[in-house]
Amino acid sequence: PLDNEEETAAECTQPWLGESLSISDLECSLCIRMFFEPVTTPCGHTFCKECLERCLDHRPNCPLCKQSLREYLKAGRYSPTVLLQDIMLATFPSQLAERRELHQAEMAELSNLTKNIPIFVCTMSFPGIPCPLHVFEPRYRLMIRRCQESGARRFGMCVYENGKSFADYGCMLEIRQVELLADGRSLVDTIGRQRFRVLRRGHRDGYHTADIEYLEDKKVSGEELQELQSLHESTYRLAQRFCEHGDLTSRHILLQHGALPDKEEDIQASADGPTWCWWLLSILPLEPSYQLSLLSCTSLRARLSQLQRVLTALLQQPP
Repeated sequence: PLDNEEETAAECTQPWLGESLSISDLECSLCIRMFFEPVTTPCGHTFCKECLERCLDHRPNCPLCKQSLREYLKAGRYSPTVLLQDIMLATFPSQLAERRELHQAEMAELSNLTKNIPIFVCTMSFPGIPCPLHVFEPRYRLMIRRCQESGARRFGMCVYENGKSFADYGCMLEIRQVELLADGRSLVDTIGRQRFRVLRRGHRDGYHTADIEYLEDKKVSGEELQELQSLHESTYRLAQRFCEHGDLTSRHILLQHGALPDKEEDIQASADGPTWCWWLLSILPLEPSYQLSLLSCTSLRARLSQLQRVLTALLQQPP
C-alpha cells in the first residue's frame, strides 16, 4: 500500500501526464497502433516487440535511424520498456485494454489448427518422425515465432508440387525446441503429428496458409483384421531384413535415422497407423510423388502392400 505522500504524488502525476500526452505520442511508428509490449533499441527508438522482430527478420538495423542492431539481435532478449508501459496504463487504460484484446484475438486466430494453418513448403514429413529444420527466410522466421507465441506450436509441412503452390496432402509438425542463432536464423527441432488434406489455400504475411481436414486410417475388424495383422507381421520382417542387409547405404541411413522402431501392439491404435511404416518410408529411396501417394492413403492394408513390394524389390537387388 502507498503511504500518503506517494498517493498524492501519483494523483498529481496522472492528470499532468494525461494533459501533456496524446494517444499519438504512444503509437508505434511501424504499425501506427498503440504500443504493445514496447521495447527500446540501444539507439533509443521504441517499437512494439513484434514490429521490431519483423523488421529484424529482414535486416539487422534500426527501422528509423538504420544503426546496426547486430549485437542487440545476438543477445536474443528484448526487455520491455517498463516506464512506458506504466505511463500507458496510467494515462490511457481503456485504449491499452482494447489494444491487448486485439492482440489476444489475433493470437486466438493463429492458434486454430484447422483454419488458416501456416504451411511450410519444403520437404516430406511423416507422423511420429523427427524433422529438423534450418529457418532463415524472413516469412518462415515470422511463422515459427507466431506458432510459439500463440501456444499452438504446430504448423503444416507440404512439398512443392508443379502447377500448385504446394501439394494437396501434408503432415502437421510440432515444435519441440528452437535454437536461435546470433543472426536471427534458427534451428527448429520438430516431430511429425497428424496427416491432413488441403481444402483451401491462402496467404498470410508472405507465407502460405491452408484450411485442412485430418486423415484417419479406415479401421477393420474380424477376418479382415486377422489378414491385416499377418500382412503387418510379414512386412515388418522384410523391413528387419532390409535394415540388417548391411550394405553401406543402409548402414549410413541407420546412423542418421536411428534403428527401426519397434512393432506396435495394436496396429490400429493410431489414426496414422504404425510409426515404423513412416520411418521406413522416410529412409527408402523413393520418389516424393510416390511417398505422397502413401502419405495420403487411408488404408493400412494398401500401405503395407506397397511397402512389401518396394522392400522385396530392394532385397532382390545385388549388393
